[in-house]
Amino acid sequence: MLSLILILITSLYFSGVIIRTKSILSGRKGPGILQPIYDYIRLFKKGAVYSHTTTPVFRLAPVVYFSAVLFAALLVPFGSSKGLLSFEGDFVVFAYLMAVGKFFIILMALDTGSSFEGMGASREALFSLLIEPAFFILIGSFAMLTGYTSFYDIYSAFHFSGPVSYALAVLAGFVLLLIVAVENSRMPVDDPKTHLELTMIHEVMILDNSGFDLGLIMYAGTLKFAVYGSLIANFFMDHSWPYYIFIPVFFIIQMLFAVIIGCIESFGVRYRMSHNAQFIFTLSSVSLLIFFGVLLMLGKL
Repeated sequence: MLSLILILITSLYFSGVIIRTKSILSGRKGPGILQPIYDYIRLFKKGAVYSHTTTPVFRLAPVVYFSAVLFAALLVPFGSSKGLLSFEGDFVVFAYLMAVGKFFIILMALDTGSSFEGMGASREALFSLLIEPAFFILIGSFAMLTGYTSFYDIYSAFHFSGPVSYALAVLAGFVLLLIVAVENSRMPVDDPKTHLELTMIHEVMILDNSGFDLGLIMYAGTLKFAVYGSLIANFFMDHSWPYYIFIPVFFIIQMLFAVIIGCIESFGVRYRMSHNAQFIFTLSSVSLLIFFGVLLMLGKL
């Protein structure tokens, strides 16, 4: 329960920190850190507009997308506290809950019958397919190292015991950071502020959404950032720490994660669409490095 509460608190400021970082680095005053929350509340107060050509799938998809991310958050542990749901193989359920949410968003885009949204759905499906091996190799490697297959047990059993383990944790943080960038269609794979339809991925899929539905989709993206940030934070915190140390360090790591995303989007460039697949395959290669590092630690290499 504590994990879910902290993730929800983090989601309140995460997008604001990214926007604030980008504003400062570009020399602008920019909006306040809580401005995205005000935007979500404004959208939640509005009614949605639906086309007569759409089916109930279009109305259902935003709710399923948000619910899937929220359920995935229930599986994430916090220090010595398990997630609300914790069992053997829960990381597989986590991955497929995220996939279910993405699947319904793709269905929603296809349901509009728009060629633009169909194009975005096609790209989203391809990149989601390519990123999946990186996540499974990463978490599967730590499962092999620790001998457990649930998030809580993996984090509890993982200890820094030398330069290889530190390198594994840094590489894991790097891979998770870029996985969430791909999952949320951020730089360098996609530019959330782009206005050129032919280069959009996620944004083009939600062009027909409005009001409450759009607010759910946007808040689910922020929540997804906080969930992956929690996975990263758990790698770098000693689970024997008392909560009065653990909680501030958790928020500092989440804040640092948001600032890094803001810096990437400020100084990085968006890749050409044809290079995105190569970039995502690179993440799988880094995950393979982690796999070989685990074999090294286990003395099997």
